Amino acid sequence: MKKNPALQPVNLLDVARVAGVSRATASLVVRGSPLIAPPTRERVLEAMKQLGYIYNRGAANLRQSRTHTIGLVLSNIANPFFSELTAGVDDVNDANDVVCFIANSVESPERQARQIQRLREHNVDGVIICPAIGSNDTLLEDLQRLSLPYVQVLRHVPYGSGDYVAADYALGIEKAVKHLVETGRQKIMFVGGMSVHSAAVARLDGFHRAMALHQLPDDMVVAGKWGNTYDEVELDRLLLGSNPPDSAICYNDIMALALMSHLQRRGYTLGDNFAVIGMDDLPQAAAAYPPLTTIATNPRMIGQTAATLLQKRLEAPDRPTERIILPANLVIRASSEAHTS
Repeated sequence: MKKNPALQPVNLLDVARVAGVSRATASLVVRGSPLIAPPTRERVLEAMKQLGYIYNRGAANLRQSRTHTIGLVLSNIANPFFSELTAGVDDVNDANDVVCFIANSVESPERQARQIQRLREHNVDGVIICPAIGSNDTLLEDLQRLSLPYVQVLRHVPYGSGDYVAADYALGIEKAVKHLVETGRQKIMFVGGMSVHSAAVARLDGFHRAMALHQLPDDMVVAGKWGNTYDEVELDRLLLGSNPPDSAICYNDIMALALMSHLQRRGYTLGDNFAVIGMDDLPQAAAAYPPLTTIATNPRMIGQTAATLLQKRLEAPDRPTERIILPANLVIRASSEAHTS
């Protein structure tokens, strides 16, 4: 029985014949080679469209021992910070013809371990990971056992191992304290104090160092909790005490926005008799009332840098480890206006 030609799969040689080029040239076009002149590229692309040719990326990946996929393991994708970071990763992935699988550990090392195993089963080339609270050396041992190149973002375990990208949290807080002092504040509290991972430690240590630099007391620290909340009982104890704070630096913008609402319900005039500063410069910060002063940590740039670093690691597995700390800048808005009382 004669086969219907219309049902036959279209191959690259068919595309080459219609485009009037060699199969090798057609192959270079589908692989995105810069060696092909634009007119030739257009002819091949038009032939692909006309014939309905679909590039078999799976077969090409097998030949190249690369899948052009990566894993992005985040600790809490409900946090809008991670949306910006993911967008940055995608910027670089798109330019490098890479697809990303996103996983959410929900701050669970056990769930994180399962996700890493599944990503390996999908044969990703490497992973970008923000380690869950409670992660330890076992995380990196698992990545090495599975032969998965990795870049840690925002947090790292153990302290000092592997490729890593983050913002300079301590420098950002130093700038925030300096700004508050210059606007007449002397009784500064830190809201969201934790020591559960490296990024939290860096923030809290930065607060203590900055306060010491200005010879100010650093004992007003309100504990933070998982899920971007803080200890409201401790906060109110400080606010109602004999020596109440006149300003606050918060672990992140989410806590700062919650604190602003808390203070406004209690009759505080933000930016006048009480200043609030957040961290991250999320879009919600500028839209708040009053607009929130914040430490910009550039999550999109962190994502771009991490994705670039992972691609460099994949191209050269034995290259020296890189640790990139991006600058943090203070964005001053109305929530920290000059003290008038």
